[in-house]
Amino acid sequence: MEKSELKIDLHVHCQSSRRPSQWVLQKLNCPESFTDPLTVYKIAKARGMDYVTITDHNTIEGAVEIAHLPDSFVSEEITTYFPEDKCKLHVLALDITESQHAEISGLRKNVYDLAGYLNRSGIVHILAHPFYDMNHKLTIEHFEKLVLMFNNFELNGSRDDYQNQVLAAIIKDITKHDIELLSDKHNMKPLGKNPWQKNLTGGSDDHSSLNIARMYTAVRQADTLEAFFHGLENGRAEVRGKAATPKTLGHNLYGIAYQFYKSRFSLDRYVHKDTLFQFIDCALTIPGENKDKGILTRLQDFLISRRPSVSFGNEKDSGLFDMIQKEGHRLLSQNPRMQWIRKHPRDLEMDREDDWFRFVNDVSESIIQNVGDTILDSFQKARFLNILQTIGSAGSVYTLLSPYFLAFRLFTKDRAFAEKCHAHCLSKAPKIKPDRSKIALFTDTLFETNGVAKTIRMMLNSAVKNNKSLNVITCRPGQPLMGEINFEPIGAYQLPEYPQLNMYYPPILKILDYCYQKNFTHIHSSTPGPVGLVGLAVAKMLQIPFYGTYHTAFPQYVSELTGDEDLAEIMWKLMIWFYSQMDLIYVPSGDTGKQLAEKGIPESKICLYPRGIDIQRFHPDKRNGFWKGNYKLSDQGLKLLYVGRISREKNLGMLVEAFKKIERQAPDARLILVGDGPYRKEMENQLNGSRVMFTGVLTGERLARAYASSDLFVFPSATDT
Repeated sequence: MEKSELKIDLHVHCQSSRRPSQWVLQKLNCPESFTDPLTVYKIAKARGMDYVTITDHNTIEGAVEIAHLPDSFVSEEITTYFPEDKCKLHVLALDITESQHAEISGLRKNVYDLAGYLNRSGIVHILAHPFYDMNHKLTIEHFEKLVLMFNNFELNGSRDDYQNQVLAAIIKDITKHDIELLSDKHNMKPLGKNPWQKNLTGGSDDHSSLNIARMYTAVRQADTLEAFFHGLENGRAEVRGKAATPKTLGHNLYGIAYQFYKSRFSLDRYVHKDTLFQFIDCALTIPGENKDKGILTRLQDFLISRRPSVSFGNEKDSGLFDMIQKEGHRLLSQNPRMQWIRKHPRDLEMDREDDWFRFVNDVSESIIQNVGDTILDSFQKARFLNILQTIGSAGSVYTLLSPYFLAFRLFTKDRAFAEKCHAHCLSKAPKIKPDRSKIALFTDTLFETNGVAKTIRMMLNSAVKNNKSLNVITCRPGQPLMGEINFEPIGAYQLPEYPQLNMYYPPILKILDYCYQKNFTHIHSSTPGPVGLVGLAVAKMLQIPFYGTYHTAFPQYVSELTGDEDLAEIMWKLMIWFYSQMDLIYVPSGDTGKQLAEKGIPESKICLYPRGIDIQRFHPDKRNGFWKGNYKLSDQGLKLLYVGRISREKNLGMLVEAFKKIERQAPDARLILVGDGPYRKEMENQLNGSRVMFTGVLTGERLARAYASSDLFVFPSATDT
């Protein structure tokens, strides 16, 4: 029976690809891919591919190894360059001979020579992932030249879907007139019979065998390889499958590293001994063959199993490894999905990337909570050596998560270049996505009693009232209350000086993934706590501007609360480090900006953002006997009003002493304190017998009338900004 169509994944790698990657694989000292060519062939056929090829970088060794098998052909992925500036490109050359590979190897340093040769020789060739800027040199001018040289462009299965959408829209929009204009602009003759007729192909660009045939090319009414290529060159190719996400790339990087070390250290012997190892093996490898163990291998396994432990070089590394093992086993025992994956290693259709992301996220969250508790506890007790040691462990956590961090960074960079091409080439075409103009505001506080939380709540209310989009990201237990984006914390640390205030540890991977999907243009941090630090990390990884507001003078707070000037100086160093990472810092007063500049923040980064007052709500007309009507206080006598958090760092001890002197000279004077906080009970005891009233928190019109019905506002704080 003749086939109505042929399906081929035109971009797959195997272990012949020995070139180290630019980023994480180089650090892990493992190759770019580590999969047997025969395994690639079997998986591709099992996933419905009619023909199989391997496109390793600048070599045909992997493809030649399976060339004797039916329905296979030899191909390669060529690394080539623009000779004028060494901008790097990748080109797929399909169904080639060994002699053609030799010719290609001699020409690949110059993309102009290479493209001319491929065109003259009739070799089907494709420009792979056109928007992937491999060595930070790709420009729109390069892309315009590539449009003149190539007629087949790849929608890549390991790249961002937005890139593929933009590329498809540009290719579809190209006209004969466009080619003529580009030819004149760059003084280049276009290649191909009808260079304005461009074609799209699909390939998985798989390096780990986890995603073979994730994206592929189908040609209808083709029953031979020649008919497939003929259909491709004549616009009948269809791209099928799905593009990747940063989760996909991160999963691949974990898989490549695991497969390499599994082979290098013969880790197969451990897999059947431990349920966690079985899950990891299923999540990061493709199904292997069942092989009978020889007597020597079984004896070796027995001896290994009798060893008391595995050494990882030092106690710190071993402790981290033990923690990962402990958390991994706990998660495995509680997660039916993970158990199902472990028991079904040969399910080729299983989508492992989301499950692996959840596993890495959950394990890392437990470790981060432990590290965070240790750092904060050591800071409270001034155990600075412990802090340095724990920061080293935090570095190990970063290494654990680095494949995902690098994947998100890489995808964001490529997305940015795709947006430039979109604006340049499709300015008159319908937008694929709305213009980016989105800010994410990160805050550690939103519903507590403090000025920062009050300010952000007012901003949220104002945004809702004026139909504006404000994305406030916070982290606390419970559901969102005002439209904020709330992430459930992975842990909490209670500050002894602030029993009502907890520091919550945010889930960094989940927040990173959320911000990537929402495509924010700016990150703004209102606090330098854990959520603010995650905001900084997200901004750096997604390579977007990082702004902030200097709301709170924490070093002065530390000095007031602990009386330890050395601790306050350390806090200053941390604060200056954090705010120096920002592109712009908003300060509420000129004095605060001057203070930051004196501490080393460049003045060019500091922007004055003064407070405003609602002069309709806070107006003298609100003076209406509020205290007499609501609190039975006489209208006679001087009323001193304090409004704010009742806490030690507000210098309220001075207010206590000052009022005791005042009431000796003005017996009818009364001190009224509006607000609440940890110092209230102690302050009540200090002012016992004095003409003092604590109202608790007042808001809205009641607060406005309280202000207007008082005589003197007193605010002794020397730490407020």
